[in-house]
Amino acid sequence: MKVTLGQTEKLLKENLKFKMFPFSMMLTHLKEIYAKDPSQPVLEKCTADINAFLEKYHSIMAEDYAIIEKM
Repeated sequence: MKVTLGQTEKLLKENLKFKMFPFSMMLTHLKEIYAKDPSQPVLEKCTADINAFLEKYHSIMAEDYAIIEKM
């Protein structure tokens, strides 16, 4: 699963709860970066970071995938 720019923007603007704590921590960090500079390049970098995380931990993130897919 790969998130789109639109899904990333929603992830960075909404306060969703995820089961996997490291994913939530990463989102908190990315939200801070995006809040300081909500430009297209920053959004693209955040999308790449989220996709890299999801690719690496896909086997243990089934519940969190369900939340993201509904976006």
